[in-house]
Amino acid sequence: MDISRRLLLQSTAALALAGGRLPFAAAAEQGRPGGTLVMVTTQTPRHLNPAIQSGIPTAVPGTQLFASPLKYDANWNPQPYLAQSWKVAEDGLSVTLNLVKNGKFHDGKPITSEDVKFSIETIKAHHPYNTMFEPVSTVETPDEHTAVVRLARPHPALLLCMSSALCPILPKHVFGDGQDIMKHPANSNPIGSGPFKLEEFKPGQQITLVKHPEFFLEGRPYLDKIVIRINPDPNAVLVAMQNGEADFYPFVQISQHIKYLEKVERLGVTDKGYVGAGPINWLAFNTAKAPLDNKMVRHAIAYATDRNFICNALLRGVAKPQHGPIIESGPFFNPRIAPYDFDLTKANALLDQAGHKRSPDGTRFRLTIDYIPNVGEVQEGVAQYLKSQLKKVGIELDVRSAPDFPTWANRISNYDFDLTMDAGFNWADPVIGVHRTYLSSNIRKGVIWSNTQQYRNAEVDELLNKAAVEMDKAKRKDLYDKFQMIVAEDLPIHWLHVLPYRTAYDKRLANIPESIWGPMQSMDDLYWTQEKS
Repeated sequence: MDISRRLLLQSTAALALAGGRLPFAAAAEQGRPGGTLVMVTTQTPRHLNPAIQSGIPTAVPGTQLFASPLKYDANWNPQPYLAQSWKVAEDGLSVTLNLVKNGKFHDGKPITSEDVKFSIETIKAHHPYNTMFEPVSTVETPDEHTAVVRLARPHPALLLCMSSALCPILPKHVFGDGQDIMKHPANSNPIGSGPFKLEEFKPGQQITLVKHPEFFLEGRPYLDKIVIRINPDPNAVLVAMQNGEADFYPFVQISQHIKYLEKVERLGVTDKGYVGAGPINWLAFNTAKAPLDNKMVRHAIAYATDRNFICNALLRGVAKPQHGPIIESGPFFNPRIAPYDFDLTKANALLDQAGHKRSPDGTRFRLTIDYIPNVGEVQEGVAQYLKSQLKKVGIELDVRSAPDFPTWANRISNYDFDLTMDAGFNWADPVIGVHRTYLSSNIRKGVIWSNTQQYRNAEVDELLNKAAVEMDKAKRKDLYDKFQMIVAEDLPIHWLHVLPYRTAYDKRLANIPESIWGPMQSMDDLYWTQEKS
């Protein structure tokens, strides 16, 4: 069954069972209130407003600070959150959200349908994933607690787009004051709608969140405080988890650290909670810059890269190869696309054919590769591997580091790169997380995780635009199959492997986030089963 149709039926059936209203956390156990969670990360966010910024560094704190209309459970079922119930019109062209009546922002002002309207319009105008709400024609507000989202055409992933970090509800009275929202001071000092409010944000050091006493879910959150400690050194983060200085470490991806943490008796390690992300590690090409504007050169680099070595040797077997833009575990992956299996002979032949003969010292040309800093082997490690590997085919590769994520993001989003290691999320449905990377309409200078490769193909645009409105799963699959065949031939990106994300946590914690969004969803139900010693 088409996922969009399944979600519509699920929400309708649930509404019927609940008399038009879904009860909050009906089957959830009662948690033990109190305590502080110390979370650790290597990534520092630019700011804390996920309405205009994608990515893990903003999404994790952002989903604690801001509530979304819906949540999702581990089985892809939409759940009530700021919207206590919802109804999808039979023609699929509108969704009515019935908001909780006791919602308050962190400054005590009520959350209303005007805030929902403002937030969706802001996300549509400014978020890197411009396909999420592009079909939205208007948001009507017939009363304070009802928002009607109307569409110009069907949207197969609309309910998903209204969950997690994808749809934070902002206070219009704060962010709608006429200032440029991209530079708004409240981005780093937000008044939110979620279970925790900001106490302190020290960029590059720490984010401190405290319990919102007027949160709309009675008795939630259970925790009194979440402290997110930022340290760019993954080894220091590992030590903090080992010796009990920290309690929770999401998005662990260094293979050696995963193996080590699994052996620490007081810790649990899970790979659950990342299925919605669909995370892919890849090598991106600046297709507007010679010699990478020639797809034969891009093909050659792909053939010179050994995915199996990366997954089995460099990443110690914790990662799986990925051969296309759509996650292989999802329903829309096309296994018939060109795999670019490791072949140095073919790589050398393609470079010769492209006119890049070796000089007397064996070099054909020189390039620079960037990588996301402070995440270890999946970025810097693979970049260093590529440096040694591409030398075998005559390409000298300089590895350029960045001191932090904002520096890297600024370089890549402003096209100051040749090659870069990068990671992209499918975000549960291709229309959310895949389209934005390949649509020529999403080439947006200064916006990270848009089409920063500057890739243009009119046929790809047409196929993706059709898939964005097609509600029949089989027809969508056919459109995505054709898209993948073309983009695998053009190769603006060489897809390497699925990111091996894990969450490490103190075993005394209960309700570890294992929904499809995992740590990128509200942790209002996370609690300590016993007092920390």
